[in-house]
Amino acid sequence: MAFFKRKEKVETGKELKAYVSGQVIPITEVNDPVFSSKALGDGIAIRPSGNTITAPCNGEISMIAETSHAFGMVLSNGAELLIHVGIDTVSLGGEGFRVLTESGKKVKQGEPLLEFDQALIESKGLAADCIMIVTNMDEFANLKFISGMDAVQNETKVCAF
Repeated sequence: MAFFKRKEKVETGKELKAYVSGQVIPITEVNDPVFSSKALGDGIAIRPSGNTITAPCNGEISMIAETSHAFGMVLSNGAELLIHVGIDTVSLGGEGFRVLTESGKKVKQGEPLLEFDQALIESKGLAADCIMIVTNMDEFANLKFISGMDAVQNETKVCAF
C-alpha cells in the first residue's frame, strides 16, 4: 500500500547543475556578440571536455532547433533556458549532433538530451562552447551564474535562483 509513500522533494528552479563537464566561463567571454552582449539573456558557457548535454535541472523541453544544435527548456518556476552547442554551428545543418529527447517531454536533472561531436565541430574551425542562457531574465532578479571553475557534469552548481 502506498498510504505513507513520501513525496519526492523537488528543488526545480533552485539551482542548475553543469550540463556538460568542462571549464565554466562567463557569457561575456563567448566569442559571439549575440551571446556575449547578453542580447538573448544572461548565462554561462562551458568549454566542454565531454560530448553529451544533460538536463541542468527538471523541466520540459520546449523546442529543439531544426539543425539539432540547440534546444529550449521551461522550468516549473517559469524560467526559460536556451542551451546552444557551439558558435555558428547552425552552419553544420545538424551534422555532428544527435538529439536524445523530444519537444514537449518532461525531463529530470541529469537526463541525457543531446550528443555532439566536438572533434567535428572544431575541425570545421568552430568553437564548441556550450552556452546556457535564461531568456526571460527580467523575471528572475535573484539569479546568479557561477563561473571560473572546472565543472563536473550533473554535480557542479553553475546557477542559483
